[in-house]
Amino acid sequence: MVSVGTMVWLTSELMFFAGLFAMFFTLRSTQGEMWAVYSQELDILLAGIITVILVASSFTAQFGVFAAERHQPRRTGGMLSVKSWGMVEWYILSFILGAIFIAGQSYEFAVLVSHGVSIQANAFGSAFYITTGFHGLHVIGGLFAFLYVIARAYFSVKFSAREAHAAVVVSYYWHFVDVVWIALFGIVYILPLLV
Repeated sequence: MVSVGTMVWLTSELMFFAGLFAMFFTLRSTQGEMWAVYSQELDILLAGIITVILVASSFTAQFGVFAAERHQPRRTGGMLSVKSWGMVEWYILSFILGAIFIAGQSYEFAVLVSHGVSIQANAFGSAFYITTGFHGLHVIGGLFAFLYVIARAYFSVKFSAREAHAAVVVSYYWHFVDVVWIALFGIVYILPLLV
């Protein structure tokens, strides 16, 4: 039941981001010159690096799911023996990668604001910060979800199907957040280079 509820909720989140994309495209189509000027302020290299990091975190989260499905909450070997990692180690790594993504995004926001591109400056700033900012908030929510699942694994007497299922549901959310970012990266950073 939790999986179905999560899928329904993620569908509503998809509609939310579709609305944000519509706003972005509408403002871009009516403010073309402004978009051309301010798009040059974006740090495509940094955005590309944090995109790779976020996508990598989706893979590490999936490895955590595989471990959870094997009912292996923690590593069975040495810390450097990645093959022996359990769900906790993979989810800690996913958390770290997600935190690096947020740090990179925060750094880019700070640089853009120092260059005069703020949320209240113009339509570009509003569209950029609203779309990427809401995504960032979703990533932060995912980081808290990772911490919840990790804590649940540590404090449970026996790692059961309930704990494994919680890990799987969190992975659904994390994969969703990653796919939304890939779309955002393409629309916000790559599309201006092509058009």
